[in-house]
Amino acid sequence: MWSFFAAERARTGGVAAPAAGKAGMNLRKMLSEEAVSLDLKGGTKAEILNELMDLLVASGQVRDRKSALKAIEEREAKMSTGMQNGLALPHAKSDSVDRLVVAIGIKRDGVDFDSVDKAPSHIFVMTLSPLNRTGPHIQFLAEIGRLISQPEVRQRVLTATTAAGVIAALSTE
Repeated sequence: MWSFFAAERARTGGVAAPAAGKAGMNLRKMLSEEAVSLDLKGGTKAEILNELMDLLVASGQVRDRKSALKAIEEREAKMSTGMQNGLALPHAKSDSVDRLVVAIGIKRDGVDFDSVDKAPSHIFVMTLSPLNRTGPHIQFLAEIGRLISQPEVRQRVLTATTAAGVIAALSTE
């Protein structure tokens, strides 16, 4: 996981991720119930990316769906964002957003997302950041990765029955 963040730091100008084990951002402020799906329908990486983008658009967080999705797809083509522990973190920078925005989706059956550990991904966290803001983008990715690496947090996310439950699982340790 941290090798991913080292590569991301190199790609984005060297902004360091927070140290493992240290609470970073207040995720509750960044997450919106309108941008959480407990039951993604897609069975492919492309379908999952489209569903997550639809959540961001429907919640009013993305101005230009086509441009934002293109940024996500281009980033994904460079290196898969399928991590390990059932987590995928599709992310990109785009001029279609004014601040860091997040969509979360759960696919209990899992989807092949070309993950590092070759296992299906079940938890999808898509984030878009403005082109000119690197720090929050890297911090958010590191924080989500750190949280989901904890089995008890992963379990709370996967067993949540409401969008508020998913947000609560990611907002407390």
